[in-house]
Amino acid sequence: TSASGREITAVNVTRNGATESYSADVVVLSCGAINSAALLLRSANDKHPRGLANASDVVGRHYMGHVNSVMLAISKCPNPTVFQKTLGVNDFYFGADDYEYPLGHISFVGKLDGVTLSAGAPAIAPGFTLEMMAKHSLDFWLTSEDLPDPENRVTLNRQGEIVLSYTPNNVEPHQRLQAKLQNLMKQQTRCDMHGHDCHQGLFARNLFLAERIPLAGVAHQNGTIRFGTDPKTSALDVNCKAHDVDNLYVVDGSFFVSSAAVNPALTIMANALRVGEHLLERIK
Repeated sequence: TSASGREITAVNVTRNGATESYSADVVVLSCGAINSAALLLRSANDKHPRGLANASDVVGRHYMGHVNSVMLAISKCPNPTVFQKTLGVNDFYFGADDYEYPLGHISFVGKLDGVTLSAGAPAIAPGFTLEMMAKHSLDFWLTSEDLPDPENRVTLNRQGEIVLSYTPNNVEPHQRLQAKLQNLMKQQTRCDMHGHDCHQGLFARNLFLAERIPLAGVAHQNGTIRFGTDPKTSALDVNCKAHDVDNLYVVDGSFFVSSAAVNPALTIMANALRVGEHLLERIK
């Protein structure tokens, strides 16, 4: 940074053992919620001892990745679909008659097969059984919001490697969402295609399998460099410019202050376009 610490003067890159330096009037960071936070933390100097743009100590904090699970509803009727069409259910997104808080979003997941199921099955589960289950299943993806917790965070160890600390929260709404979907599936017993009870014969009546998606399977990463109007509690202003650095912007999912319960990709894109318009005005 400059002598004042208010501007980035160069971006240093180590490539094949050699250091390269790049400069620009404006630097835009977009490496994803984990790597953008890690890059700022690695860029600490005497003007930014906690990490670049981190006077507030929020960089890396409030990591969110949603509470996700996959649920299979298995019946007598085969499901021959290869490329599953998309269905979205938001009836319980803002709550339910018996629960006032948001539950989340339900959609189809791409059609599963026996090989995919084997990743989460006990080692003793025979392959032919998993393949048969997959051929008779409807496959759902459930997403609920996790809440911003300052202790769910990205840090660096002594070697500069990324450490991600995360404790799930807001789990009860997700469990209720799973129960809502199960109850809906139990009510649908008649097969319009084959004209019989969907739950006769092949499998036990109302067989449902649910598996929580672990942290390693998270794709909806956000938080870690939140925006806001108060430099004491946020790293970025409302235009996603760093409070502490006048020519640094962050436009990936790390600016989020909450995660909602849907894929953040479109919001990330829309915000990047919004910030882009702001930057056009700035550099005119």
